[in-house]
Amino acid sequence: MSSYPLTFNEFKQGLAEGKLLGLKCLECGEGNCPPSAVCAACGSPKLEKSSFSKDGSIRTFTVIRVGPEGFHAPYIVALVELDGGPWVLGNLIGLDASTAGMDLINKRVSVSSRAIPLDPGTSGIEGVVLTFELTQDGLEAQQ
Repeated sequence: MSSYPLTFNEFKQGLAEGKLLGLKCLECGEGNCPPSAVCAACGSPKLEKSSFSKDGSIRTFTVIRVGPEGFHAPYIVALVELDGGPWVLGNLIGLDASTAGMDLINKRVSVSSRAIPLDPGTSGIEGVVLTFELTQDGLEAQQ
């Protein structure tokens, strides 16, 4: 069995270096980010490491009003379609969640990330969550 093409630690390291890494399916061509064991579109395990654009557009979002431990609600979770790549889920930051409205749909964002601590009973590996910030285009359209 061949080694996994992109480990979680490599994914995190890429984010720390300003790169958004994921996997491209060799069967159907779909991008998968964050990386997973099989393609989300077709289920194939034939994947190769790929780099994706950090820019995209909000396709939908929700406001979380009661969050899990370690998260300070309310906050916005958005689904973003990356330019020429996969759709990714993360937190939209830099906005007051109580003012989030349908005008956020199609706004331009840029991907970043932040570390999240895991419960002490887990593997001890620090997690990571993707974050999005409105780009200048998105901010201008917001006003």
